[in-house]
Amino acid sequence: MGGPVRSVPPMPAPVGENPRMAIPGIAGLVAALASAIPIFAPLEFSLPPPREEPVHVRPATVPTGEAIADAAEYAAARGGAVSFAVIDSRGRLKGHDAERLYSAASTVKAMVLAAELRRLAAAGEPVDDSGDALLGAMVRYSDNEAADAVYARVGDAGMTAVAERAGMTNFQIAGHWGNAQVTAADMARLFGDLEGAFPRRHLGYAQNLLGSVIASQSWGIPTVAGADWGVRFKGGWLPDHALVHQAAELRERGGPREIAVAILTDEQPSHGYGVETLEGVAARLLRED
Repeated sequence: MGGPVRSVPPMPAPVGENPRMAIPGIAGLVAALASAIPIFAPLEFSLPPPREEPVHVRPATVPTGEAIADAAEYAAARGGAVSFAVIDSRGRLKGHDAERLYSAASTVKAMVLAAELRRLAAAGEPVDDSGDALLGAMVRYSDNEAADAVYARVGDAGMTAVAERAGMTNFQIAGHWGNAQVTAADMARLFGDLEGAFPRRHLGYAQNLLGSVIASQSWGIPTVAGADWGVRFKGGWLPDHALVHQAAELRERGGPREIAVAILTDEQPSHGYGVETLEGVAARLLRED
């Protein structure tokens, strides 16, 4: 017979282990930690959109209708007589009192230049040194004696032919370039098509002269145009009448736009006032903001 049945005592727990909670495996530990740590949704930050800087868009057509209206209002408020005409970058002629006749003064020297260059081209002749001296003095320095000498070669007939070619509808002349009568509209037509007014053979020469008037006479439109526009122009003035004129072709530097502007004044309170009038009209026409 066997001996008495002995109960087997439980195996002692490993040192340091709570006998009531055995250490789980690695997977269990991870699960336990995950269940103990609250889960938060990821933080979302809503940043304001980047600040957009205003973009200045240059108008496709210059001058704008608003600019022309502003210039007309300014011209009407000035002392004396003020007229202007502009052929905008779409080829449309607009202005203020643009058909009023004025003594042309030295603005007509651009027509004397065109008449002489057309005479030379018709004869197949170049501009020689003596001719260059006369034409340069007449245009760059507005020398009257030089204009007299050139006019003696072309006469009224040469001037009239230039006017007809340019589409000038109100041009008048009788016996001397100084007697010429012009309108702002007609001077804008002339400077709006210099390629048509001058013969191809001498076009570059004429453009160079009209683009290199001496600094002391480059007030008005060239001052306002600044570096944004290339300007070819001719001015005229009669101090006794405080008459101040300018007519110009403007071509956008680095852009495709071209315009022509003619501003004619008379009976201004002073020559300086007349220059200020020209610049005020031109500034409004060329404003693009």
